[in-house]
Amino acid sequence: MTGCSCVFLCKIVNMLKIAVLGAGHLGKIHIRCIRDIKNFELIGFYDTDNQIQREVVSEFGITCYENPEELIELADVIDIVTPTMSHYELAAMVLKKSRHVFIEKPIVTTPEEAMKLIGIAEEAKVKVQVGHVERFNPAFLAAKPFLTHPMFIESHRLAYYNPRGTDVSVILDLMIHDLDIILSVVKANVKRISASGVPVISDTPDIANARIEFDNGCVANITASRISMKNMRKIRFFQKDAYISIDFLKKSTEVIRMKTLRDDEVSEPDALIFDLPHLRKRKEIIIEKPEIKEINAIKTELESFYSSIVNNVSPEVSIIDGYNAINLAHQIIDKINRTLDEP
Repeated sequence: MTGCSCVFLCKIVNMLKIAVLGAGHLGKIHIRCIRDIKNFELIGFYDTDNQIQREVVSEFGITCYENPEELIELADVIDIVTPTMSHYELAAMVLKKSRHVFIEKPIVTTPEEAMKLIGIAEEAKVKVQVGHVERFNPAFLAAKPFLTHPMFIESHRLAYYNPRGTDVSVILDLMIHDLDIILSVVKANVKRISASGVPVISDTPDIANARIEFDNGCVANITASRISMKNMRKIRFFQKDAYISIDFLKKSTEVIRMKTLRDDEVSEPDALIFDLPHLRKRKEIIIEKPEIKEINAIKTELESFYSSIVNNVSPEVSIIDGYNAINLAHQIIDKINRTLDEP
């Protein structure tokens, strides 16, 4: 067999049939991204809304299926982009058919559902990735090499009011992005949580703040609001001799590092130098703006999922990561609910 023939056969073997469940606002974005991923074959979609069905068939020319079971049978991979309340039922259905599953965040509605799903996934022996898309934000990817041992973290995720996300609290809608980012960086168990929140427009908290203390001494102060007068998605990490600032919205990263100089050491160009006579030290402050690659984060996370399947490796955001994020989110929700119930 020639080298060219071998390459052609490998491409055939690695082509995966994928279907989308849920074709609303975010589902359409997923469909566009999947169409641009060469080793995914988009075979169809399912949605309960007749208007959405017509729009998607007209715009993308793909097949709409009347029930999810038929679509699941035909696919290798299922992308679940439905409202959170339906995640568990659909994901369990897919996993019981031993199909790989990409499931939007939050993974399900409760930690108990997530634990059940973990058991079903382990029995199915397939890959499951959770759509915590900020893990693939180019600003976060640029910052990751600098994040070694943060000891204080502050995040703000603010948004204008949008009825589309109010089927869950602001903790599950917005804050969970930052909870997942923080848990991926801080390699320690949660020690203590304090939180407060207020339902202003909807029936669940629309603005919330949480303080999370970890066993290693790290503290994270997290604020999320969906009734803000401006959009903001920023997080700042403070660690020994460094400060890392990430703007997820503007896709920018700034790193400020402090370095102790030896007596004979020459400082870096443009660094700010200052002396500490009482400590007999010279230090320099280095301000860096890492290069940010222009990537589509949703497309990148779907490509990453494809790679985890064909290379048989753990997905970048695993089902365990999904559980950890929603478990922490619900601990915060419980703290807030107890506060709201007080007279």
